[in-house]
Amino acid sequence: MSSPTLCPTPILTVRDRLRGALWGLFVGDALAMPAHWYYDVAALRRDYGLIRDYQAPLEHHPNSIMSLASTGRAGRGSQEGEVVGGLILKGKKGYWGRPHTHYHRGMRRGDNTLNLLCVRVLLRRLTATGGCDPVGFLRDYIAFMTAPDRHNDTYAESYHRDFFANHARGLPPERCAGAEGHDTASIGGLVSLPPVIFAAWAQQASARGSAQGHAAVNEALLTQLRLTHRSPTLERYALALGDLLVALLEDPEARVDSLARDLARRLGFDVGKALAKVQREGVSDLAVIGGMLSPACYIDQSFPAVLYLATRYAADFEEALVANTNVGGDNCHRGAILGAILGTALGYAAIPPRWTLGLQAHADLETEIEGFLDRFLGSNQAGNEVPNHP
Repeated sequence: MSSPTLCPTPILTVRDRLRGALWGLFVGDALAMPAHWYYDVAALRRDYGLIRDYQAPLEHHPNSIMSLASTGRAGRGSQEGEVVGGLILKGKKGYWGRPHTHYHRGMRRGDNTLNLLCVRVLLRRLTATGGCDPVGFLRDYIAFMTAPDRHNDTYAESYHRDFFANHARGLPPERCAGAEGHDTASIGGLVSLPPVIFAAWAQQASARGSAQGHAAVNEALLTQLRLTHRSPTLERYALALGDLLVALLEDPEARVDSLARDLARRLGFDVGKALAKVQREGVSDLAVIGGMLSPACYIDQSFPAVLYLATRYAADFEEALVANTNVGGDNCHRGAILGAILGTALGYAAIPPRWTLGLQAHADLETEIEGFLDRFLGSNQAGNEVPNHP
């Protein structure tokens, strides 16, 4: 009897990888949305069980501190300010003063949070102009954020509130990003960067692998980041994310677990030690994210947490996103970045179809993502418009 013929593993094209990365951003955020900023994991399990599919948020959130957040600027403080309610989140200010109100009350299962809706604003601008357009993006961002009834989220991170506090003072848009505060360097600041990284990388096809090509990607991502976040601390991690995504695109043999482990080590976290603890003691991911690392938004903790999950679940997009969701904390923004990384590594087919199809904005996202891919890779359906380079 002859041996069965083994089907070779398909080679992922650039189009496969970018499609996976962009869908991964939105999937990772929407899956985690109901459990966003839960720090009491027992309460998370009580309220939602083990989350494996999209759910709508409950009205009550046991760990919500939105009632302590300033409505006039970044961070905590008085709710007398009118940035929230007057300039942005019109009609939503009343919910901020209610204790234990869910940050995303009013949203539906499969909805994306505000930061990811802003990624869509950016995605459309990149596609329209064929590259980074800071002036155009800021104009679109301000229009989106200040128009009533453009979305159903209830909360806006500190950086949005700082931006519009400065905007209300009459500062020009390019100077409205707030100064670095205690939570400016948070992982929410990274979620807009993958489309910028991909656009700049595709435009540098002829220089791929050269110092010039990598410099162009770095310049593009820092330019975008500085429109809304003035944080040298955050920039270090933004550049690290760019390095990781570009490495996955340029080397079809690259292993995301090896790249993530090495990058974490350079940033000061030993993923190998964390994995050894989990395996040796038979404990859950909570021993790492919640034990060795904070589950909160701060970038020095949240980005290593992403790299840990990308290493542990390197071959399994679904289990990685489920694990991220169920450890709570700032899981929406971690999930978006994790989805982008593993989407780049594993391609679009690695994402469960029920997750892409279950997104509330599926039809519009498909149009926007395919439009972006056509603009930066061409419309060749074979997907080999920009070949991988070993």
